[in-house]
Amino acid sequence: MSSLLITPVAGRIGAEVSGVRLGGDLPGEAVAGIRLALLTHKVIFFRGQDHLDEQGQTAFARLLGEPTAAHPTVPSLDGNTHILDLDYAGGQKVDRWHTDVTFVDRPPAASVLRAITVPPAGGDTLWANTVTAYEHLPTELRELLERLRAVHTNRYDYARISASDDPERTRAYAEVFASTVFETEHPVVRVHPETGERSILLGDFARRLTGLTGQASDALIRLVQDQVTQVENTVRWRWAEGDVAVWDNRATQHRVVHDFGDQPRRLHRVTIAGDIPVGVDGRPSTALAGDAAAYSPVAVPAAA
Repeated sequence: MSSLLITPVAGRIGAEVSGVRLGGDLPGEAVAGIRLALLTHKVIFFRGQDHLDEQGQTAFARLLGEPTAAHPTVPSLDGNTHILDLDYAGGQKVDRWHTDVTFVDRPPAASVLRAITVPPAGGDTLWANTVTAYEHLPTELRELLERLRAVHTNRYDYARISASDDPERTRAYAEVFASTVFETEHPVVRVHPETGERSILLGDFARRLTGLTGQASDALIRLVQDQVTQVENTVRWRWAEGDVAVWDNRATQHRVVHDFGDQPRRLHRVTIAGDIPVGVDGRPSTALAGDAAAYSPVAVPAAA
């Protein structure tokens, strides 16, 4: 029998998993337990995984699915094409709620994030459950959102550059991040390919709602995002070095809390290939610009 101990961290999202030493050699029963915990709690946390290195982290990620390239545009960590090095020391702020890489037509199914260096205080990460966010909307608003589609892109909003703490650094980051422009139209409400749950697919890469005026689109996106990020839908994790977080990218948004100033904070991320989202009406997402084939294969997950 599996020795996994799963302890919820918050009421609607998040659980800590103990009794396991992560790596590529986990038995099938343990992997199945981790998968079930992930689908149930949307983000799961593992303390004390100090033994992991880049190879061990990638090997564990492979048990959950096929790893993607590190990122569609940002270079990978030297020596490992699957690891994105998130080094925040005096660098770019990524402090807006988002679901990873939704500007392509096959966003990751999941992410595996490992803490390398963390500040003595601050630098927590927040996750929001986009399934419970949908479920707690008024019926009329749910029905409206199920009919809408949104355009997601990595085109950088250059108004943010002038407002940033370090415009030159931010500009350099933006040039790399948007070196190849991707644009995809996704359903605002997607059907989870494994659980059948409906979840909201928006976040910071969603720039406009198809068929609405700019003002109406902006207002509705803000309204829905406010619902997604209500505190009742969220969990906050205080990192320690050696921690690992795994989240279901099909059912969550997340953001870092940038309250650690210029203190070092470094994490390594591996993402797992995902499917092409499908809306309640059965229509899949559509790529409008950019070819993501080199970034990720299209996963074919188990049916709900």
